[in-house]
Amino acid sequence: MSALLASENVSSAVELSLVFSDDPFIHALNRDYRGKDKPTDVLSFPQELEMGMLGDLVISVPTAERQAQTGGRSLEEELEWLFLHGALHLLGYEDDTDEQAEEMNVRARKVLERRAGSSGDSV
Repeated sequence: MSALLASENVSSAVELSLVFSDDPFIHALNRDYRGKDKPTDVLSFPQELEMGMLGDLVISVPTAERQAQTGGRSLEEELEWLFLHGALHLLGYEDDTDEQAEEMNVRARKVLERRAGSSGDSV
């Protein structure tokens, strides 16, 4: 998390909650809060960054497992990617267009590259 916050010039003195869920739980949240009646991989609920509250992330582990298998990645890599993607949403990034999605992907990849080049700094 510290690598992402540093790359976005955000103080590391922020709070974030992370929930690992199953598909029925994230499905209900996706339906109730986004009007999408299906499970998803990650949901982000921003809070008050100015008050030190970055927000809440919910990641579906079963969906992450399926995506990891399909993409030829480990579950750990998929969870890390979903965490970064969700955290970028908490920081105000959107992926409604292809250009926005690519910008988020570029930012996430830079964090992963930066972390890989360091001595184990956390995402």
